[in-house]
Amino acid sequence: MAADILVLDEATLRAKVGITREAMAAVEAGFAALGRGGVVMPPVLHVELAERNAEMDVKTAYVPGLPSMALKVSTGFFDNPRRGLPSLSGMMALISAETGRVEAVLLDNGYLTDVRTALAGAVAADRLARADARVAGIVGTGLQARLQLEALRLVRPIGRALVWGRDPAKAETAAREMRARLGLPVEAAASAERVVREADIVVTTTAAREPLVVAAWLHPGLHVTAVGSDAPGKQELDPAVLGRADRVVVDRRTQAERLGELRSALAAGTVGPDRPVDELGEVVAGTKPGRRSADEITVCDLTGTGVQDTAIAIHALRVAG
Repeated sequence: MAADILVLDEATLRAKVGITREAMAAVEAGFAALGRGGVVMPPVLHVELAERNAEMDVKTAYVPGLPSMALKVSTGFFDNPRRGLPSLSGMMALISAETGRVEAVLLDNGYLTDVRTALAGAVAADRLARADARVAGIVGTGLQARLQLEALRLVRPIGRALVWGRDPAKAETAAREMRARLGLPVEAAASAERVVREADIVVTTTAAREPLVVAAWLHPGLHVTAVGSDAPGKQELDPAVLGRADRVVVDRRTQAERLGELRSALAAGTVGPDRPVDELGEVVAGTKPGRRSADEITVCDLTGTGVQDTAIAIHALRVAG
């Protein structure tokens, strides 16, 4: 007789899994495993549905030593807000790394992806931002913008934040909700330029296809994490941003070259093919350094990896199963 498969719904997962140090430690351990080597992580399967203004990604990774591996399907249907639905959705299946049997199905509608992405941003900031970084700048107004700010507070003494979006009304709403949730002074800025110039840490969280951040706004000591470019055609940073940065770090170089901000910079020639680009997992594992000086300008290009999905899915099963 087949064993029962545990099914966890979105409400259960939202109640049990959040932006916590425990969850961040799980994601961090996944990056460290990736940095040490031995992880089996195939390229992202990306399906572009242009006629529906939509996309679907399939990600997975086997991490030696972990009991399970996740198979994650995530979708972005960007006209959904007009239907009263969120743009992002998806689910994960946990598969035994010993027997190949399905152990659990996590019907999270993309929530776990949101959480692990925010926690990856915190891992990047913890290694690459100045220790005294106090001002956060958020480019974007959706759920990921809110979660990134919440996650940054796990690793840095954030005292205030600026948020900007292409829709000023949404920026005002996001700032108000962030203030209420986090008890933090959060202001809707009139321009992305002000956000970048005043912030110690900037996180970009949009599905933009044209640059929103330009190199002229960068300043010594700034750290930028870009999480929106995870498919061909997406771009939040002008290619010159990576060219001006003293340090470029990515979650997976082969993936960033195909899907991320690194792709655009290589195509524009602002980053040469021989320029050193480190992986975040190498930094977490200690084989590459973190921030090297107070004045260093650092950029981290996060395209989202199957390792993160396996890590957060195992964590979710542990705390909610």
